[in-house]
Amino acid sequence: MTIVQSTEADMGTIFDFYEMAVLYQKTKFHKHWLPFDRDMVKKEIAGNKQWKIMEADEVACVFAIAYEDPFIWKEKNADPSIYIHRIVTHPSFRGKNYVKAIIEWAKFHAKEHNKKFIRMDTWGDNQGLIDYYIFCGFNFLGQVIPEPTDELPAHYSAIVLGLFEIEVGNQMLVTGKQRD
Repeated sequence: MTIVQSTEADMGTIFDFYEMAVLYQKTKFHKHWLPFDRDMVKKEIAGNKQWKIMEADEVACVFAIAYEDPFIWKEKNADPSIYIHRIVTHPSFRGKNYVKAIIEWAKFHAKEHNKKFIRMDTWGDNQGLIDYYIFCGFNFLGQVIPEPTDELPAHYSAIVLGLFEIEVGNQMLVTGKQRD
């Protein structure tokens, strides 16, 4: 398993994964993502904010990151953080604990970019996801209702979100490796 940046050549794969995620969401919960803007994803790729997990030569999982999220995190956006969004695992690779692998990658990435927190959000009324993210090591901070804005994907309109955070530890980076 390796985590590498996505490229524009991955656009089709990323959107195929999003479609798979929506189909899966419809079987598990009463809400699902709405279509994403291709230009938004293209900008994320150009800004090195789209990532993928590779298993040999197959894309197993995709996710996006951001270094700010003011419309969801409001005043807490001032904290130096990495925000993880839109984790989607291909059905053939479910159960391989990719969220935990992403968290470990994000801890290192956060340290490299002088970030103090790793953060996520999900639907605030999806107890199964809330419990899962807590199991993966996130602290559940409570719920918020994002203010209406065109800056967020459409599915963020008029919903309650659960907020999650991991404070990055006091490990020091030495030659690209973590040390306690």
